[in-house]
Amino acid sequence: MNPAAEQLQIDWDGQRIALEYQWLGASTVDATRPLMVFLHEGLGSVAMWKDFPLQLCEAAQCRGLMISRPGYGQSTPLAAGTRWGLDFMERQAAEVLPAALAALGVDAQAQPLWLLGHSDGASIALLYASAFPAQVAGLVVLAPHWFVEDQTVASIAALQAPEVRSALLARLARYHRAPELVFDAWSHIWLDGAFRGWTIADRMPGIGCPVLAVQGLDDEYGSLEQIRSIARTVPGTRLLELAACGHSPHRDQPQALVAAISSFLNHK
Repeated sequence: MNPAAEQLQIDWDGQRIALEYQWLGASTVDATRPLMVFLHEGLGSVAMWKDFPLQLCEAAQCRGLMISRPGYGQSTPLAAGTRWGLDFMERQAAEVLPAALAALGVDAQAQPLWLLGHSDGASIALLYASAFPAQVAGLVVLAPHWFVEDQTVASIAALQAPEVRSALLARLARYHRAPELVFDAWSHIWLDGAFRGWTIADRMPGIGCPVLAVQGLDDEYGSLEQIRSIARTVPGTRLLELAACGHSPHRDQPQALVAAISSFLNHK
């Protein structure tokens, strides 16, 4: 069973906020073990990872750290009417994650991190590795967003239907203090016409660590071009394309994913 989540405090965006976090793994206190930082999806949180991070940490013999971004999970909720800018993922990578790691006493200069991100979290992981290459030992990116595709926008737009939105918010209420604020901020930016030109392609040549890029063949939020673009740009990238798998490989194919990440982490 996962241990209980805790709270850390950071100063960000002109206010003092709390972020939910959780340490994982039997070797949490063993600083010689690799540290895997889990970065959740656009509607995710610490709790929404379920048991996957602990399973991975135990299999790979690494430490784990999960963090809920501002507004998510049990972190300080977003203010009513919050609208994110086009650089919302860049700010998470360059401002929020470094502040959270510093608050927890994590010295990524002394011991570079492994980052595992899903969806928006995967893009944030890539951006962090590009901005702080000396602080990242390796990346695992699940269904990352490299650029904005029509199918991504269409899938998010479909969530706006009243009956779909209502059912989704009911599920999210089990994990977030303010699910409607999270959903509205996230969906608004992805459906903003100005966001259609967003891409992180120009930042990716700065990545110097190994990358394992994973995507399901049935991903409704992105095509395989998302991870294949990474392989063409970042030397040594390993691709894992999973059958019978949608946008969440850690839910649809957890055993295959744990095996692949354990091998990648241990350089096998």
